[in-house]
Amino acid sequence: MDTRTTDTPGIVLAKPSRTAARYTLAFLFVIYALNYLDRQLLSILMEPIRKELHLSDTQLGILSGLAFALFYATLGIPIARLADRHSRRNIIAVAVAIWSVMTAACGFAQGFISLLLPRIGVGIGEAGASPPAHSMLSDYFPPKRRAAALAIYSSGIPVGILLGLAGGGWVNQAFGWRAAFMAIGLPGVLLSLFFYLTAREPVRGAQDGGAPDAMPGMAESLRHLWGLQTFRWLTLASALHAVCAYGVLQWNPSYLIRTFGLGTREVGLSLGLIIGVMGGLGTLCGGFASDWLAKRDLRWYLFVPALSVALSIPFYFATFQAATATLALALYVAPAFLANLFTGPSFATIQSLSPTRMRAMAASLYLFILNLIGLGLGPAAVGIASDLLHPSLGTGALRWALCGISLFEFAAVYCFLRAAKTIGREMRI
Repeated sequence: MDTRTTDTPGIVLAKPSRTAARYTLAFLFVIYALNYLDRQLLSILMEPIRKELHLSDTQLGILSGLAFALFYATLGIPIARLADRHSRRNIIAVAVAIWSVMTAACGFAQGFISLLLPRIGVGIGEAGASPPAHSMLSDYFPPKRRAAALAIYSSGIPVGILLGLAGGGWVNQAFGWRAAFMAIGLPGVLLSLFFYLTAREPVRGAQDGGAPDAMPGMAESLRHLWGLQTFRWLTLASALHAVCAYGVLQWNPSYLIRTFGLGTREVGLSLGLIIGVMGGLGTLCGGFASDWLAKRDLRWYLFVPALSVALSIPFYFATFQAATATLALALYVAPAFLANLFTGPSFATIQSLSPTRMRAMAASLYLFILNLIGLGLGPAAVGIASDLLHPSLGTGALRWALCGISLFEFAAVYCFLRAAKTIGREMRI
């Protein structure tokens, strides 16, 4: 492919080459892994933090969910607006530097507020990652390869969780939880600089048959996107699924530590490997399978998430009623795989529904709702339920709080199926 450039560094005039596309995809995968590594680190450290800083489960739920999600979600929309106008590469580079510094700052916390503030900073930084990345990848890969490309990008989630849980658990037991935040946070600053110096900004609309659409106003963009029934139902489905997924992700380490007396290193390594391997496989399988099945019927972009979420429900209940840690971890293998199948087809559908000049905005609106509801409500709801149930159930309170959050998956399945009804007439491919 022709890759002629202008005099402006980093700007590609023609359709990008496969080499450039693969390099950018690989780098964005690494960045997304770092994103979730820094974000998820708190979950494996909640028990030592709770004991040293004397925090309640409700406070931990706010720190791991609502405090992060509120700023992560709301700032994503104005940042996406910038990404639809300006260099997505530059925005991502700055975002990585911000969240890395804020992660390291968590290691200096002396109480709830001094941990809350840098957690908010992590959310602010991470708001600038995914919407620009989705938009960039949509200009590097054609519509029929988008779900696979976005699935590869999204497989950074389980890899980051693996590194965060395993690495954070090991560093905590060896050097303490404060060292874990600083050791994992600071290297991201160097990564952000390297991305800025080596990544290239693709032409908007390069994979969609010509020049990009005219730049619409923000109100027009939001009105157009929310007017698409597929967009509405898919976004709601993903948000409801995220309530369960994020609630389980944040509290599963604490459940295993409290219920079975395991250490952070053992829990971090076990959960990290399960989520990293099975979650990664699930993410990739969801993307490649939906691209293949959708050649026959576009509704498979929604049927794959609906089926996988439905199958995960009984395994969640079995995991949190298991009699031993070994059985709980073995049962969790299935939902760790199934819960991630939705990412590739869902992200690809959002991008293919959207005009080229609305893609970062579309990703941001989708992630705004997903994270505000899912990440904002899931961990906080589990923490509140655990505190409320503790007087009557004792150490079993967290077990039942996690079972309760799994009920949101029934509503998610219904919404995925509703989205499938309109995808055929609204998809822009």
